[in-house]
Order: sequence, then C-alpha cells, then structure tokens
Amino acid sequence: MERLLEIKNLKTSFFTHVGEVKAVRGVSFHLDKGEALGIVGESGSGKSITMMSVMRLLADNGKIVDGEIWFNGRDLVKLSENEMQKIRGNEIGMIFQDPMTSLNPVLTIGDQLTEPLLKHKKMPKDKAIERAIEMLRLVGIPSPEKRIKQYPHEFSGGMRQRVMIAMALINEPKLLIADEPTTALDVTIQAQILELMKELKQKINTSIILITHDLGVVADVCNRINVMYGGLIVETGRTTDIFYNPKHPYTWGRLRSVPNPKTLVKERLKPIDGQPPDLLKPPAGCPFAPRCDYAMRVCMTHMPPLFEVGEQHKAACWLNHPDAPKVEAPVGRRHV
Repeated sequence: MERLLEIKNLKTSFFTHVGEVKAVRGVSFHLDKGEALGIVGESGSGKSITMMSVMRLLADNGKIVDGEIWFNGRDLVKLSENEMQKIRGNEIGMIFQDPMTSLNPVLTIGDQLTEPLLKHKKMPKDKAIERAIEMLRLVGIPSPEKRIKQYPHEFSGGMRQRVMIAMALINEPKLLIADEPTTALDVTIQAQILELMKELKQKINTSIILITHDLGVVADVCNRINVMYGGLIVETGRTTDIFYNPKHPYTWGRLRSVPNPKTLVKERLKPIDGQPPDLLKPPAGCPFAPRCDYAMRVCMTHMPPLFEVGEQHKAACWLNHPDAPKVEAPVGRRHV
C-alpha cells in the first residue's frame, strides 16, 4: 500500500494563563491510500486536536511543539500558511463536528459549495455550479437544482451534514477527515451518513480518518482503529483486533460501556469510573492507571511502551509485558 499520511511523535500544546496544557503528547501513526482509519476516545483524549494539528487549524494559543506530519511527501509542520491554504479544502477535506454551525447562514448552499472550486480549481462559475449539483446528487439530496439556491436553515440536520460531506469532497481530496460526523443526528440518520461515507470511499477512493467517541460508529467503516487516551495512542490495530481481541484496559472499558445488539441476554452496561488525567500536569506513568482495575505499582511511575501484541496490533499496557500477571479480558467477543 502507498503511504498517504505519516505522523511522527506529534506533540501539541495550548499555552494558557494557568500553564501549558499538553493536549497531544507524542502521537505516531500512518494512513495508506484508500484506507479508512478510526480514531476513538472520550472528550479530551486528543483525537480532534491531533487532526486540527494536521489541518494547522489550532486556536491562537495552540502550537505544534514537536513532531512531523508527512502528507503526500511534504511535512505540513514546515509549510507556510499560504501553502497550507492550497492544501485545505483541496487535497485534504474536513467535515466538522456540528453541521448546524459549520455552514454560513447568509450564503446559499450553492455559493458555499462552489467556493472551493473557484478558489482552488479556477473553474468557470457555470461549470462549478454543475459540479456542485452533481455532488449534491451524489450525497443523496433530492432536487439538487432547486436545493442549491436555498439557505442552510431550509435544510434538516441530516441534510446539512450531507451538504458538509459534499463540500469536503467536491475537490476530490486525497484525504477526508470526519470529526464526529454523526453528532446531534438521530440514529437512523447516523446510519445513513455512515453508509454514505462507505459508498463515497469506494466511488472516489478517498482515504478517510473518522474521529469519534463511539466505537460502534467505526466498526462498519474503518479498516484500523487507534484508541486514544490522555493525549496518547494506548492501543492500535485492525478493527477485528480491537473488537475481538482488545489488549488495553481502557479499550475493555469502552467496549463494556457499549450495548451489544447481538446478545440474547441483556447485560448491564458498566461505565468507566473516575476522571480523565489533568493534562496541565500529565502523570509520569500510564494516564489510565488511576481509573484502572488492574493497575500495578509500575503503572503509576513509568509510561508503558506500545507492546507488539499481534500483527499490526500494539497496546501500551504493562499487562502485555512478558513478566506481567496474566489477566483475562473482561469483555466477550463483540459482534460487529
């Protein structure tokens, strides 16, 4: 497989009046062309900040402190803002979390869809409108010739999210980043949006990074999953590895808090007790140790490396050390 994106030891911090918040603390992973990767974790785990670092869209007090972001042979960290503007919306498309606020309420859908074509492709206006109508049709919006003249408030939440997907894909980017694309949508619309992303991936062959707090969302769309916690990747592997053979207690906890639709006996869901780590003062050891039922003394003082636990499967947990006590994962096989 040809590599499209490679992130090496990324560290991103926010400098506040109370100190440096180390939001991303040394993240490394890759994405191949045509692949779909899921990044899963609870709020504050660093998943969205990792992708905002890739897009170079951090808040004014945010800074990439260290690391490299190689995209299509170039290190994005070293590019100027002008060079990044040529990549955003052109080579990398992004669907933001909230379709209700991501569209400009005073511009028609057509104006917003054609802007990337006029800016990056220098396409004539009539050709840009044709392409915009074609994209609306592709994402399943009925009567696109009529809808293109309407404003965002005339669309439902699900339709707005389809417009956002059309906008992100209109220039046929090499990479699509979807940040919680099903947030605030009901379950039926969520399923439609995820099915749409799978179809578009096959039609356009765009690589996808899907960011979510919900493991169920990535099960059907992604080839591989990175599980993030406390600004770090704590487990990474193929989707089947993460669901059927998880090796990190945090992943176990996330799986136990997700209902299994295939089980005949209703199981009580078990939440993960405790609070996420304070990234103003990150812990010396494993960030999950204070909430972990299996924590040992070493977990409190030393951050575990990413142990190889299978082919393309790694987990940052001391339980995977050869000398560690053997612990049976408290989650059964997940039917996904």
